[in-house]
Amino acid sequence: MKDFEKKFERLVDMFNLCLIIVFLMCSINVLNILARVTDDDVEMLSKVEESHKPVLRGEIWYGTASWYGNHFNGRRTASGEKLNPKKLTAAHKTLPFNTKVRITNLRNNRSVVVRITDRGPFTGNRIVDLSEKAAEKLDSKRCGIAYVKVQVVNPLFGLHSDREED
Repeated sequence: MKDFEKKFERLVDMFNLCLIIVFLMCSINVLNILARVTDDDVEMLSKVEESHKPVLRGEIWYGTASWYGNHFNGRRTASGEKLNPKKLTAAHKTLPFNTKVRITNLRNNRSVVVRITDRGPFTGNRIVDLSEKAAEKLDSKRCGIAYVKVQVVNPLFGLHSDREED
């Protein structure tokens, strides 16, 4: 019987050793996966962090604005809303949806408050894409583009108001 007990203890020891080896191999595999984080991964994560940084009331940018062409009317925006050319809305690359910004045409000093409902523009060095109504109020529709100041009015996330300010 003692011989059987010794063999059994040896078998249990071998089994435990196998479990330890499997555990170590899994741990090493996890470490290898973690070690494969590339510069591209780090760059992507920094872009995500950049796009989710808090927006401050009064934050200002200067640049070129354009307006949506008529072929976008009725299409879904990135926020899920349909683009309505008669509403005061705009597209911005990083501002949270529903952020309200004051756009000022620096050529004629006209301004309008718009709500961010889409992503873009993705053409040239433009910083904002305006709805047709917003472009009309800024007197930039005919020209197609305008040099503007963009100032955050209401940076609160998730607020939605159908009331538009002029």
